[in-house]
Amino acid sequence: MNDPFDTARLRHAVLSSWASSPTRFREDANAEEDLYLGGYRDRLLVELAQNAADAAGQDARLRVSVVDRELRVANTGTPLDRDGVASLASLRASAKRDGVGRFGVGFAAVLTVTDAPRVVSRTGGVAFSAERTREAADVTGRVPVLRLPWPTDEPPPDGFDTEVRLPLRDDVDPAALLDEFADQAVDLLLSLDGLTRVEIGDRVWHRDGDELHAPDGVTRWVTVRDSGELPANLVAATEQRPQWTICWAYSTDRAEHPVLHAPTPTDERLSLPARLIATLPVETTRRRVAPGPATDLVLDAAIRAYPRLLDHLEPAARTNLVPLPDFPLSEVDDKLRQGVLGALRATPWLPRPTGDPVSPAAAALLPVDSPALADLLADVVPGLVTAEFAAPEHAAALAALDTRRLHAADLVAAVTGIDRDPAWWHRLYDALAPLAEVDADAREALGALPVPMVDGRTIPGPRGALLIDADLGAVAIGDAVHPDAAHPLLERLGARRGGAHDLLDSLRDDVERSVDDAESGMDLTDLHESVRALVDATGARPGERPWLAALALRDSAGDWRRADELALPDSPLLDLLDEDTPLGVLADDTARAWPRDVLTAVGVLDTFAVVVDESPAGPDHDLADEQDWWESLPEPPTRMTAVRDLDLVADDAWPAVLALLAASPETWQALHEPHGYTGWWIGRHALLDGQPPRTLRMPDADALAGLYDAAPPDLAPSVLRAVGVRDHLDVTDPADAEDLLDRLADADRPVGAGATMRAHAALARAVRDGDVAADEVEAPIAVRTLTGAVLPAAEGVVLDAPWVLGVLAPERAVTVGLDFDLAEPLADLLDLPLATEVVVGVVRERAEPVAWTDLGAVVDACDLVGVPVPPGGPIVHERLTVRIGLIDHEVPWWVDGGVVHCTDTTAGLARALAWATAHWPARHTFAALLDDPDTLLP
Repeated sequence: MNDPFDTARLRHAVLSSWASSPTRFREDANAEEDLYLGGYRDRLLVELAQNAADAAGQDARLRVSVVDRELRVANTGTPLDRDGVASLASLRASAKRDGVGRFGVGFAAVLTVTDAPRVVSRTGGVAFSAERTREAADVTGRVPVLRLPWPTDEPPPDGFDTEVRLPLRDDVDPAALLDEFADQAVDLLLSLDGLTRVEIGDRVWHRDGDELHAPDGVTRWVTVRDSGELPANLVAATEQRPQWTICWAYSTDRAEHPVLHAPTPTDERLSLPARLIATLPVETTRRRVAPGPATDLVLDAAIRAYPRLLDHLEPAARTNLVPLPDFPLSEVDDKLRQGVLGALRATPWLPRPTGDPVSPAAAALLPVDSPALADLLADVVPGLVTAEFAAPEHAAALAALDTRRLHAADLVAAVTGIDRDPAWWHRLYDALAPLAEVDADAREALGALPVPMVDGRTIPGPRGALLIDADLGAVAIGDAVHPDAAHPLLERLGARRGGAHDLLDSLRDDVERSVDDAESGMDLTDLHESVRALVDATGARPGERPWLAALALRDSAGDWRRADELALPDSPLLDLLDEDTPLGVLADDTARAWPRDVLTAVGVLDTFAVVVDESPAGPDHDLADEQDWWESLPEPPTRMTAVRDLDLVADDAWPAVLALLAASPETWQALHEPHGYTGWWIGRHALLDGQPPRTLRMPDADALAGLYDAAPPDLAPSVLRAVGVRDHLDVTDPADAEDLLDRLADADRPVGAGATMRAHAALARAVRDGDVAADEVEAPIAVRTLTGAVLPAAEGVVLDAPWVLGVLAPERAVTVGLDFDLAEPLADLLDLPLATEVVVGVVRERAEPVAWTDLGAVVDACDLVGVPVPPGGPIVHERLTVRIGLIDHEVPWWVDGGVVHCTDTTAGLARALAWATAHWPARHTFAALLDDPDTLLP
């Protein structure tokens, strides 16, 4: 058989050495066993792939298959040569030169699965066999398999340059072995720089640049590689190859990669998120990295290269590459962790909203994941990164890099003092709102957020500011947030929500001091524009906000005056006031510039102004004689509306004034308010036909004719009643009583008997009911009697009993009518005696009493009238005489000490019966029935 690699010579040399030195045989056997049972016990595929990568350079392909229980590992690259075969058979020597590999001592790993490995190549092949070695060495037991090569003429498969063929021992499961190799495929591609493709059975892994693709076509790894030359002194000291290489590999599946590869796996545990494969000096066991300058140089290069992995990841995935705080797992791990953290901390890789990256050391994180907030603050906060890095999943990584996380107070400080339009501030509040919802501390800090106001100012914090609901344009109100900036967050932070009404109310202080401000030279233009716009927006009515009347406006002479001290130039009110009225006229230019309803709402007079107080506390509304009105009320009012400036009306203008008041709903209501000030004042101080209204009667109140003059008939009855014009007698106070008594004492007044009695009865009831105290009224000097005549008061008596009229001259009797119970209070009021006190009579004749029930006509009369027959009975006289002083008077009836006397006549019996039944007004009915019981029959 052809022997291109002169294996016969190699076998002869080995067999000769064994023959000359039996210990050499045992040394070779032990060394080989140490290799495949020790350092290479689990490195079969790794070692074969390593040798394949060394042989192929930068584009090695590896294929692993099982054919008839024979494991075959094919590779591309430099085929087998004489030196390579010598290396295979030497155990210690290696043919690796200038970075191009051949099979070396690592080939001993094949003995873990076979006793008869073969290597076939385009240039020839060699075979090893434990059985043939025993025969050649004439020994039994364990032998060094890889010391004696034999030639073989098997060709490699098409497309490959070399193939290792390993007949599997019976205890090896081919399928399990392929699965084990499949688990190592990624490790091979990552660890071996020259290897680009691995086929295991029907599964293929391949590397394309910095990306590694799995059999399913998904990119699962990204890599960063670097290389360099070791200084000559380090090469000599470590026996390393001059060139060093590193590869950082990161799995997008984020699987654990716990050990360092140098370049094959070692026992150096790492806690980094990425795998490091580097040509580091290792101990002879290939399990541990050999410390020293060469190791430090390569690790430093690895640290510098690590941040380049970030370029292969989407921004949101980059923090996965940050080693999280943990205890280092080895000295190498400690060095790498610290170095990588320092490199990541200083490298600009965190994206900013502006596009340019920033290093974690110079970066600032938002307190909340808000892209909108990040965009707004990108040019405000130095180093601000995109919002996604504020999410919780990035917190631990960025904390490990000491990246500064902003708090709400930092954001407030950053935006304080910057100049932005109101809409920008609204967007900022909107972005910060979620933070305020979940974090009480943040909410407190946000309370200092700048807030743009309508007047152009920016205030530090929204507390007390006013959020406007309505669209009020550019009304310049100091307390109002600019409408374009208004946001619910501001209300959460202490702003008040309201519309035009609230905004208008916020001007109260400015309005109330506006006259002083104007007189001191202050420009009121903004205030005027604000008031005008807000009054118009609210639809405020005259008197609705009394404080608006203090607004300073110019009068026709150019002076500043309160709005309620001015009238519109064309106001009809001007023709109704006194010539010396203090009321001014509004300047023409203001009257033309402002809507009329706005001017009247702020208090400028078009008609009479109305004062409205929903909860009056006292007579403090600056109304004429208000104190007197308040004291006249039976109890304080719970609400009041009152027309002001009534004391400025000209005496002859009152009919027109009343018509004007009746024409406006506001003044009409004030005029008609029960017990209201307006009607009270007009009733006492206005003049209709030269008299106050309360001294007049309604034109149709005929019962008051003579006592009061009729009011002008051209005014509405409701208006006349509202201002006190009388339609009935009503005595409510001492003034009413004195006025009525004066009218009764006026002999020029044609007061009839009926009106006189009604007037006396009204006066007596006022005294009886306590409305008028008799000692509060000055007694009249004259009184009007039953006949209608006016008599000096000293000559009059008050009729308190009807029988007295039988002897008393009617010209002296002052009567209350038929209700004699009112006689005593009237007498107190008039300071007159009662008639029964002056006229004291004695019945002259004696007679017998008669029971009422014994008088049939009386019984029938009571039955017809519907009253019970009274108990007892009168003393009936044939003739009844009463002596008054020295004079006898014949009378039809009399009452003496409560005993009723009467003559046996219709007149006497009827009066006695009416008095006894307390039905005095029915006396004439009784008389008719006593004369003729059929009087009431139809």
